[in-house]
Amino acid sequence: MAIIHLSLVDWLIIALYFVAIVGIGLYLKKFADKGDGFFLAGRRNSSWVAGLAFVSANLGALEILGWTGGTMKYGMLVSHFYWVGAVPAMLFLALYMMPFYYSSKIHSIPGYLRLRFDEKTRVLNAISFAIMTVLMSGINLYLMALVFRTLLGWNWNVSMWVSALAVASYVTLGGLLSAIFTEIVQFFLIWFGLFLVSILGIVEFGGLSAIFEGLPTEMAGLWSTTGSAGDNPMGVTWLGIVLGLGWVLSFGYWTTDFLIVQRAFSAKDLRSARMTPIVAAFFKMALPFIVVVAGLVAWRLAESGELTLMMKDDGQPDYNSALPLLIARYFPPGLIGLGITALLAGFMAGQAGNISAFNTVWTYDLYRVLFKKDATDEHLVWVGRVTTIVGILLSVATAYWAMQFPTIMDYIQAIFSWVNAPLFATMLLGMFWKRCTSAGAFYGLLAGMATSFGIYLGFRFGFLSPYATLITMTPNPSDMTMNLWQAVWAWVVCFGVTLAISLATKPKAEAELVGLVKGLTEKTVDKDVPLLRRPAFWAAVAGIAVVALNVAFF
Repeated sequence: MAIIHLSLVDWLIIALYFVAIVGIGLYLKKFADKGDGFFLAGRRNSSWVAGLAFVSANLGALEILGWTGGTMKYGMLVSHFYWVGAVPAMLFLALYMMPFYYSSKIHSIPGYLRLRFDEKTRVLNAISFAIMTVLMSGINLYLMALVFRTLLGWNWNVSMWVSALAVASYVTLGGLLSAIFTEIVQFFLIWFGLFLVSILGIVEFGGLSAIFEGLPTEMAGLWSTTGSAGDNPMGVTWLGIVLGLGWVLSFGYWTTDFLIVQRAFSAKDLRSARMTPIVAAFFKMALPFIVVVAGLVAWRLAESGELTLMMKDDGQPDYNSALPLLIARYFPPGLIGLGITALLAGFMAGQAGNISAFNTVWTYDLYRVLFKKDATDEHLVWVGRVTTIVGILLSVATAYWAMQFPTIMDYIQAIFSWVNAPLFATMLLGMFWKRCTSAGAFYGLLAGMATSFGIYLGFRFGFLSPYATLITMTPNPSDMTMNLWQAVWAWVVCFGVTLAISLATKPKAEAELVGLVKGLTEKTVDKDVPLLRRPAFWAAVAGIAVVALNVAFF
């Protein structure tokens, strides 16, 4: 049964949104007939366009519904996933890794691995990344369908297929260029449509400080309760946050996940590409004022009995329903349509990002390598469009699978620990150590992925439970703690195996590594660029701001 009854104006707003995004895809189709146009948006975007798309591609289910509901469980600790688990890595990508990525003119992260190491390392990463993106896009589809079902009362199957067809239409037509432009539209919809929820909540309680005054101590601080895992609702310590989230998961995701980095590849020049994640970092830094504040408002309302969460089939509260319920509470007719459209925009942005990354990696790093090495540019674009449809169909299948998981947030972090955590060790050694060899990279990456997935299965089936303290530094680790530490161990094993094998095998000649490794690549110092246009300056501003936020909410 629907919890909201939409007026004609609400339906009109939602319908206009869907018509607009399909129209954008039709219009941009003429610019996406070549490979660079379809897969890299023609490398013509400014840092602002690419930066907004960069952060918008991450504004999927994980950000909007997931962390709003997650805040009801974990409180202010969720802000760590922004101020520790995102911004530092985004700045590192901009300053140190983007020059290697952009200058090599690659289409994907696996493409860099081929140039730096060899074909088998590229294929290994391409396969693992393709699987990850399909799993992630399934989650986006599931939660997007959840909005239709929860708010409108639609049937599950109808909700799922409407969501899938809408995304497929504009990504198939316009590729990455279409995805980026719609992501920018979605970015503004998300901010204007959902920031109002937090503002109205703050107004109802009489100020932000009034919301914090009603919170228990363990939910009101960022670091003050992380001395012991038992002192906070997330069940983590500061060491797990710093190493597992702040170092491995964060840097693994923001510097190697092609879904995100692909947006920076679309920038018109290297300076714009470096500015892309820096521009995005400022918006990422501000997102807790939407999702975390909304989650705290929902917690206060639920504690006072003024908000009742929907229940899952197993009788447990569905925290994912928090934001839709707040929209129903605060928005009048007309604004409800805008709020629902903003939610759908968030899911479609994340879904479009997954699918556009999936079709690029499959086309360039698997199909062209394994099946048709002499494929023409036009043929690859055709394959990319077909792959988009296939990716959507696979996403629908994984969406039905995602429905079976009670803790989607923990599930998503587990996926990142399987793929991104070990890959970051490979990329770090590959970019900053010219002695790193192809054999070391391949077997190190394989060992790291196997370690992470092995620890995951070990705790799920119980045979590693007796060793919990040794593995996670906590006798009774929460799911989030296990995710953070399995990421740490995946990184450590990958780093160690890569290092050992590299020292025992022959590296590539330095001439083959020019432009791919630090020390063999021309420095990108902005000699004649004014201070206010230099990436390093704005990265420093962002760094100071994020430190200040951590201190202010300690």
